[in-house]
Amino acid sequence: MIAQAQNETIVALKTENLVNPIGIDVDQPRFSWQQQSKREGAKQVAYQVIVGTDSVAVANNRGESWDSGKQSSDALKASYGGQALQPFSRYYWKVLLWDDQGQQRSAQQLAFFETGMRKQENWKGAWISDDNGIAVKPAAYFRKQFQTSKKIKSARAYIAAGGLYELYLNGQKVGNHRLDPAYTRFDRRNLYVSYDVTQQLQQGNNAIGVLMGNGWYNHQSTAVWFFDKAPWRNRPTFCLDLRITYDDGSIETIVTDKSWKTSLSPIIFNSIYTAEHYDARLEQKGWNTTTFDASKWKDVIYRSAPSTHVVSQVMPPIRNVKKIAATSMRKLNDTTYVFDFGQNFSGVSELHVEGKEGTVVRLKHGERLYDNGHVDISNIDQHYRPTDDKDPFQTDIVILSGSSDTFMPKFNYKGFQYVEVTSSEPIDLKQESLTGYFMHSDVTPVGTIRSSNPVINKIWAATNQAYLSNLFGYPTDCPQREKNGWTGDAHIAIETGLYNFDGISVYEKWLADHRDEQQPNGVLPSIIPTDGWGYEWGNGLDWTSTIAIIPWNVYLFYGDATLLRDSYDAIKRYVNHVEEQYPTGLTSWGLGDWVPVKSKSPVEFSSSIYYYTDSRILSEAAKLLGKEDDAEKYAQLADKIKTAINQKYFNKQTGIYGEGLQTELSMALYWGIVPEEFKVKVADNLAKRVAADNFHLDVGLLGTKSILNALSENGYADVAYKVASQEDYPSWGWWIKNGATTLYENWNIGSERDISLNHIMFGEIGAWLYKGLGGIKPDPRQPGFKHVLLEPHFVQGLDNFEASHVGPYGEIKTSWKRKGKKVELTVVVPANSTATLHLPRQGSKALTSGNYTFEWKE
Repeated sequence: MIAQAQNETIVALKTENLVNPIGIDVDQPRFSWQQQSKREGAKQVAYQVIVGTDSVAVANNRGESWDSGKQSSDALKASYGGQALQPFSRYYWKVLLWDDQGQQRSAQQLAFFETGMRKQENWKGAWISDDNGIAVKPAAYFRKQFQTSKKIKSARAYIAAGGLYELYLNGQKVGNHRLDPAYTRFDRRNLYVSYDVTQQLQQGNNAIGVLMGNGWYNHQSTAVWFFDKAPWRNRPTFCLDLRITYDDGSIETIVTDKSWKTSLSPIIFNSIYTAEHYDARLEQKGWNTTTFDASKWKDVIYRSAPSTHVVSQVMPPIRNVKKIAATSMRKLNDTTYVFDFGQNFSGVSELHVEGKEGTVVRLKHGERLYDNGHVDISNIDQHYRPTDDKDPFQTDIVILSGSSDTFMPKFNYKGFQYVEVTSSEPIDLKQESLTGYFMHSDVTPVGTIRSSNPVINKIWAATNQAYLSNLFGYPTDCPQREKNGWTGDAHIAIETGLYNFDGISVYEKWLADHRDEQQPNGVLPSIIPTDGWGYEWGNGLDWTSTIAIIPWNVYLFYGDATLLRDSYDAIKRYVNHVEEQYPTGLTSWGLGDWVPVKSKSPVEFSSSIYYYTDSRILSEAAKLLGKEDDAEKYAQLADKIKTAINQKYFNKQTGIYGEGLQTELSMALYWGIVPEEFKVKVADNLAKRVAADNFHLDVGLLGTKSILNALSENGYADVAYKVASQEDYPSWGWWIKNGATTLYENWNIGSERDISLNHIMFGEIGAWLYKGLGGIKPDPRQPGFKHVLLEPHFVQGLDNFEASHVGPYGEIKTSWKRKGKKVELTVVVPANSTATLHLPRQGSKALTSGNYTFEWKE
């Protein structure tokens, strides 16, 4: 056992889980921090949070807004408890920490947050649009010119929209966000975004410009989900307040009103679902600058707000996170080029091209190639129902100006690896002419996996690539064919997401979408947000259990019950509805083990297990929130469901559930259905079944969540690893061996349908690597990794393995490597945490924070 040298500080100060955010509207913002120390046993024994608007005073431990006083607590978080927060204000905060040696410490820099509107009535601008209808295709420009006569101290822009926008000041785009605001149920809740624009304003003449796109608000493409018939559908609209504070303390607000002007833009068509079309000949140079002549532009019109509920967008924005160069370019002829980016990803391509004026260039994005080298999109366009040929799927269209043109879509993204560029006239392209950009919600990575097996490393990377490709302010199923917020895919992948990325704020936003969509009787749709599709299909227990499973996992990973509390009534209504409809405790409401290899388990079996899980989570949430009557009631309901499942599906003599399929046995084990005295027998049957299946998968979506975990948690980690590391069909490794850089939708890569090549639904393996091999798990009794459960498995076939996760208290790490017949294990437990380490044949060890090294003999 080795203790490291002391080096202690306070780091990772966040407000509402973000670093120095602006636009905070909650009454009691959450503060969090980390105690960073390599000293064994280091922990916080007390803290003091100081908040105020005067940075100098706060730095000197004086806060006029709130001073928590010295709190005897080891919690690395607190909620604001001071004077009512004022809108449009910057608050500085610091935390003082007392450690177990009596030392007082504070972070070297102050943190801050800024409030936004706070209340609806603080908006001054009107909602405006142009006077065109929903069928008009070109996107609209909006602009206003204004004067500032005094020296500017600070300026903030607040903008809400139905649709998507890009905001400009004096010719420069504001911020680096993409696809703002995030998608919501527009007629029930709209998001606004806050920007610091101090540096982009100038004393004197200024011009503000807004370019509006359709997004999901004015869906002009036609597909099976009928978003073109959404009840909220309308021409894009927005409301903006530009609040300027001058050096003399006076405030001026530039707002959207009738003084704005509008014109159609060169974006002649834009669809979030299909693509974007751009006519470079229609470009109005300098349209968003002070020198532009807008005398021919039209007046704007007033519009009603899409909803009466406009709230701040508080989560990592969508960005062009990574630039991806083409790995090759193949010229098929003078008018056809095919670019390969070497990896599948979500995002856009940027074209730099010169050509004859009026030349039409098409950029067709896809995941596969035909044998003749052309791009094949037949695997991703099956649900598209075009009414004509003017909106080709995943195909941007650019009409050249005759000089040098650059095009990158502003209001669209796609899923692709290949781009086929065709032109109506010959053009000369080089490999550098087309660049890719990986777009997604820019969540911070918090996990790392490394192993001696390169295929496992590639599976982990592909899982993360698929996860990020499906995170756009809400979790989606695929970035090309659908872009829908399928609930089942999301809760299967929740642990994968949280082990690898700091995604709490995205999930808090998405569960608010759930509450917006929930019917009074508790029913939820299968895709969220939705235009109304999904209440009739796909929304059974195995999918819409997101309402319970995601808040519970966020609680486990962050130790924060806010989302559970906010979702409690929704979970309760949901469970109550199921109980009313299915009083026996068994329910057949669901889709079942979706896209299985060959064997299909009964829908009633799997859906009833999720019903049990939801009821158990509801009981635990009730207990946590002090609702004792509910806690007892739903604990009894969970027991009733469990009993009903076992009575119908469990054979005590044989230890078999149902027909003894992988999904049946593993789901019963993983979700806690198996009676304690039968676990060993059922686990043994599962291992035998997997062996009978030649150590290959025979599961669908639901079974992938449970199969590896059920094995590794019940004494068969070697079997689980053998399944996880297979490289022939059916397996994750089979995809990798066939060139996958993301996860697929079907085990059979030759399938004629359900064969998107960028799906997250089979992504639980990304979480299992942390749990089943690294052995890192949160303890439900001390969540947020306050107490860490460590049970690494030194499986045969691996020489070394490392898992690292940065939780609320800091980095947790297990790293092991073989040295002859011994295994050397290194463990890192962050300050203020404890852990229980369980090693095979050696029992359990209690650990405080610190760095440790152990040896284990095989």
